[in-house]
Amino acid sequence: MVDYQECARLGVATIYEASGKEGLIDLALHQLVPHSRAAGPARTVRCSQDDNLMVHAAIERIQRGDIVVLTMPEPRAIALVGDLLLTQMIAAGAAGVLVDAAVRDAEDLASMAVPVWARWIRVRGAKKAIPGELDVPVDVGGTRISPGDLVVLDADGACAIRKERVEDVLAASRKRIETESRNRERYARGEHSYDINDLRKLVEGSRA
Repeated sequence: MVDYQECARLGVATIYEASGKEGLIDLALHQLVPHSRAAGPARTVRCSQDDNLMVHAAIERIQRGDIVVLTMPEPRAIALVGDLLLTQMIAAGAAGVLVDAAVRDAEDLASMAVPVWARWIRVRGAKKAIPGELDVPVDVGGTRISPGDLVVLDADGACAIRKERVEDVLAASRKRIETESRNRERYARGEHSYDINDLRKLVEGSRA
């Protein structure tokens, strides 16, 4: 059983590095709730272009702890989510929302119980006319996210880890945290990463 709260505490940078630098969601995201963190299995939604009909359809599929991932074929600054849809997601048990499009009602979203990360903040609304797809693989920021993959979000951005790799990546993340904690103590005593990480030879060895 994956401890998603632990994943959120470990954070995007640690999990991304521990994964072997896989799964980066390479987007400049608006973190609507400052200092927020979230992690959980992906609940994916592929909307039709400029249309949020499938966001409404996805609400009844959300399971407690899900990270709702909203996409459309071509990312555009069209608002897929506002406060009324987020209210429903909160009631359904979502742990976070990642929007590869826009959101609106930004101040309201920032005050609500579930954090949102969005590519844009814009007021232009979506249509509700053309069905898309639910619980299918989607591509966000250069990374393929399949239903159930681990999605981690914080102030650094976002990453996604394939579900079959999660346990191994978590084990590597814990080891990384232990190593960093030991090194932090050494740095505080005045030692240098230049020597601890054996970087000196890369600089000074090149002068030989």
